[in-house]
Amino acid sequence: MISTGSFLSGIGENPINATLLQRLPELGLPECHLTAGCLFQTIWNLRSGKPAGWGIKDYDIFYFDSHDLSWEAEDAVIRRAEHFFGDLPARIEVRNQARVHLWYHKKFGAPYPALQSAREGIDRYLIACTCIGIDVATGELYAPNGLHDMWDGLLRINPMNAHPVLFQQKAEMYRARWPWLRILPAHQ
Repeated sequence: MISTGSFLSGIGENPINATLLQRLPELGLPECHLTAGCLFQTIWNLRSGKPAGWGIKDYDIFYFDSHDLSWEAEDAVIRRAEHFFGDLPARIEVRNQARVHLWYHKKFGAPYPALQSAREGIDRYLIACTCIGIDVATGELYAPNGLHDMWDGLLRINPMNAHPVLFQQKAEMYRARWPWLRILPAHQ
């Protein structure tokens, strides 16, 4: 098992995570969280004896701003972040969680409700143990399903976003990179 302190220390071993957590508060994004693969994949890498940043395709930043749901408003934030983090050798993806319901169905073929917070976006990852984020304003870890399954590599479908085909595809993609992960049947 991993403690919150050990988790936060581990994700800090990835220099991109450390830099993002240091700089993100300066962007002033509401409900800003560093989230997703850059966190749990860093831990899986460390558990596997790989470099902390190995195989991490992108670094996800969620925020929540319901005042302007236009693509232009979100794009302005994305461009600001690109400029702000342009020196980092990583793909940074910034998404306003207030807008996800506007494009999710077209991209993934499944319905998606309008969210009320950035954390609701984290709550809806396909794989339960990957629902993890760090509030960049407070440094608080948000892990509604705890850290046990993530640490043990147990991939189970998230009942808050139960799409078996999408779950299986993502779980297999993770297991291809970290073969010790175990995909659990939907009923477990």
